[in-house]
Amino acid sequence: MDDDPARDRPADRRPRREISLLARALSYLARREHSRSELARKLAPHAASDEQLNQLLDDLEAKKLLSEARFVEVLARSRGERFGAARIKQELRAHGVQPDLVRSTVNDLVKSELERARAVWQRRFGAVAPDAAGRAKQLRFLAARGFSAEVVRKVVCGSPEDE
Repeated sequence: MDDDPARDRPADRRPRREISLLARALSYLARREHSRSELARKLAPHAASDEQLNQLLDDLEAKKLLSEARFVEVLARSRGERFGAARIKQELRAHGVQPDLVRSTVNDLVKSELERARAVWQRRFGAVAPDAAGRAKQLRFLAARGFSAEVVRKVVCGSPEDE
């Protein structure tokens, strides 16, 4: 047991310093990339005004510490290994990314969707199921991952025209 009487006296404790809005923003950005709207949502309760928050976000963008394009690139690369274009599109929209940036990213992802779906399917199953129930399970798995129906069919059913 700790018998230190100083611990019981709150007057002896140093007051906790308030973290500035900039320090809080940099702390979030040091952990991972954020979209502008996501960072704004996290910082809003700590900002004195909307004007102060928007000014800070503009400054961070000007200094290239906050970049929506970089956020999209990182998210698409990390999620693209496991998920289809539809799932990534939904996630980008949920993060409040600009629609034109979402559209261009999804168009790029669609080009490689067949290869990515095959890799996910190979890691999970490795072989075409011998019965209809097994194939249905594989179809549902890939569809739930956000791959298009056409791509899922090509991967699971092994269509000859998929090359």
